[in-house]
Amino acid sequence: MSPVGRVVVVGAGLAGLAAAQDLSAHGVAVSLLEASDAPGGRMRTDRVEGFLLDRGFQVLNDAYPEVRTRMDLAALGVRSFAPGAIVRDSSGMHTLSDPLRDPVRLASTFFHPASTFADLLRVVAMRREVTKGTVEELLAQPEVGVRQWLAARGFSERFVHNFFRPFLAGILLDPDLGATSHKVALALRWFSLGSAVLPADGMGAFPLALAARLPKGVLRLDCPVAEVQRGKAVLRSGEELRADAVIVAVDGKEAARLLGTALPVWRSVVQLAFDAHDAPVKGPWLVLDGEGKGLVNDLCVPSEVQPSYVPSGRSLVSATVLNPRGLDDAALDAAVRAELRGWFGSAVDGWRTLRVLRIPSALPHQPPGAARTLAKNHSPGIWVAGDHLGLASTQTALASGGAAAKLVLDDLRAKGLC
Repeated sequence: MSPVGRVVVVGAGLAGLAAAQDLSAHGVAVSLLEASDAPGGRMRTDRVEGFLLDRGFQVLNDAYPEVRTRMDLAALGVRSFAPGAIVRDSSGMHTLSDPLRDPVRLASTFFHPASTFADLLRVVAMRREVTKGTVEELLAQPEVGVRQWLAARGFSERFVHNFFRPFLAGILLDPDLGATSHKVALALRWFSLGSAVLPADGMGAFPLALAARLPKGVLRLDCPVAEVQRGKAVLRSGEELRADAVIVAVDGKEAARLLGTALPVWRSVVQLAFDAHDAPVKGPWLVLDGEGKGLVNDLCVPSEVQPSYVPSGRSLVSATVLNPRGLDDAALDAAVRAELRGWFGSAVDGWRTLRVLRIPSALPHQPPGAARTLAKNHSPGIWVAGDHLGLASTQTALASGGAAAKLVLDDLRAKGLC
């Protein structure tokens, strides 16, 4: 099929990659413009002294329908985190595993000091609730705040504080759990149906693999866009690209600049990466701070999931801080080290800091009641995609790009251009 319609997609994050992929598959001539030096948007991996450092603690969920449809995860060499978490409190480290997917650890889960037998039964009931039926049926449920949603399901305050608070705060980047219950219900659905996985070459390998499937010449890197208008996109270099349609698939902040829409409220995060001789936690576990008094919300050792993240004989420790309390990088590093010394002892003194990475625009805040969609027509000839429009996730970003491509294809067909 020879190309007929021409479409410019601005932004080679996951939404832009999905839109370009679907449009190209239908014979449309696509120009995918990315301002930076690589595709992926917020999903990037850096190589630092032989270590693979993802930009923030990110995972793929192998149950996401869009991930399964668009990529062979086996080709990425993915490996899984354990189904559950280790909760750290003043009494030590306690394993809290999924009672249905890891029955071997049922005894340790049952005797976890933060949970009761009733809480575990409620976990099973909650899993059944969020996995039955369709996503549309799940999102048709009343929308409330996260804490209200958990309370309505009868979980004890102690279990919410020790487990759900740090676990969901790590997903939402919101220690106050002020997001919509729909976001949490969806996240728990996918974690119940699938596993959190890491590709062998880091999280950035996923968008790179998507980009590799595009026809040659579609993706243009280092091409920042100055403005979009009906029928064209203007690069900062002054070059104008004519098009029958433009899809703006950038993050909410950049979309606001290009389209004059409202700025989103962002959740920030700070990630500290350490080079350690020995892993402080053995096995592919996420460690949660059950007390909530310190700086570190959660911690993991990515090299225990993917040994390819590190040079031989080393371990990579990744700590997440949601509220740095005004500390600069050096002071934050020192304070986090002092805190983790209380977790793991003097071995922390031998860790080497690889970087302190601050991500001010890590995730859009999504409170209850906000209007949400996958993609939309902004004005004649201009469409918008991106996870900031819906419930932000990898699944939403990819589905948003696909939805925008469908809207554009329908428009092109109506005009006889496709």
